[in-house]
Amino acid sequence: MNRESFAAGERLVSPAYVRQGCEARRSHEHLIRLLLEKGKCPEDGWDESTLELFLHELAIMDSNNFLGNCGVGEREGRVASALVARRHYRFIHGIGRSGDISAVQPKAAGSSLLNKITNSLVLDIIKLAGVPTVTNCFVVPMATGMSLTLCFLTLRHKRPKAKYIIWPRIDQKSCFKSMITAGFEPVVIENVLEGDELRTDLKAVEAKVRELGPDSILCVHSTTSCFAPRVPDRLEELAVICANYGIPHIVNNAYGVQSSKCMHLIQQGARVGRIDAFVQSLDKNFMVPVGGAIIAGFNDSFIQEISKMYPGRASASPSLDVLITLLSLGSNGYKKLLKERKEMFSYLSSQLKKLSENYNERLLHTPHNPISLAVTLKTLGEHQDRAITQLGSMLFTRQVSGARYMLSLRVHHG
Repeated sequence: MNRESFAAGERLVSPAYVRQGCEARRSHEHLIRLLLEKGKCPEDGWDESTLELFLHELAIMDSNNFLGNCGVGEREGRVASALVARRHYRFIHGIGRSGDISAVQPKAAGSSLLNKITNSLVLDIIKLAGVPTVTNCFVVPMATGMSLTLCFLTLRHKRPKAKYIIWPRIDQKSCFKSMITAGFEPVVIENVLEGDELRTDLKAVEAKVRELGPDSILCVHSTTSCFAPRVPDRLEELAVICANYGIPHIVNNAYGVQSSKCMHLIQQGARVGRIDAFVQSLDKNFMVPVGGAIIAGFNDSFIQEISKMYPGRASASPSLDVLITLLSLGSNGYKKLLKERKEMFSYLSSQLKKLSENYNERLLHTPHNPISLAVTLKTLGEHQDRAITQLGSMLFTRQVSGARYMLSLRVHHG
């Protein structure tokens, strides 16, 4: 309702009561105006009524929600089920255009505005989480693996002679498949054991760069968040190697936004050397459904190039989910979750140490891994593989999920 509507209402209800209702609505509108003006996550989370008002106001800006709209094209935001329409708050057009996932759609001003605001809020949170010099980012409706593939495909046009990706080993299939799917040959660099930790073999990385030649290497593909006893790569040193040899550097930061240590590594790597882009999962860092990621970087034009590499329009669902979540939490709410995760990790570490010692086992000393813990299982004896499978089954039936080989446990907020 606008001023004219409220004025008309005063002829039906006491003007004093109408003015009170008008002021209440203005308090909602004030929050929305601040969001649009500043493009930053509000400090305090919004209530659901403000959120739903905002989403409704955006949705009615899309042509499929115009009164009397007569769409005759092939893509007019038609939805057969009212339940589906409500599930998506009637944002039906998606985001982007066929040539750029970040482009504005003429038929969908509301969805386009939603996309821009979401990317702006996510950028603000990445800075808050520990990478203040990041310049650009965008939400992409693909999980981490495919988002890494998109980065590699963008680099292909810049480095047409390249066919290798140097990759310090991490035992996760999606990371490996992201390089294969892009059409490149992963050059696996085995890690070195330092105490209980598996760490980046920097000498082997540089030796391989010299052996293959910088021009034949698409990039170095490093990792922050990982399962113990593996620890985050030595990002600063890798970034320096990449800068010295003129090789791009893509970082898999899948669940690193929630870790100040992982984010600090990225910030320092960009400060002393070269990091072209870093990719993080939405569900792991923002507690939304699986299916989205954030591609971020320190060179605005390169991040724009990646967004233009995405073929066709894209689903707005991941953007809508993270927008609702961040506005509900506010920056203070998100910081509180980060703090709680750190505290829970310390608690889990101390309790696992006590438990392992009770059974003559040992919690591995992996101080460089701020997210994952590992416990030895040597007392399982000669039938270890079968016993580990049985132990995993017992944990799962007791509602303990996320355990990996050698009882590697990750701690996420939420």
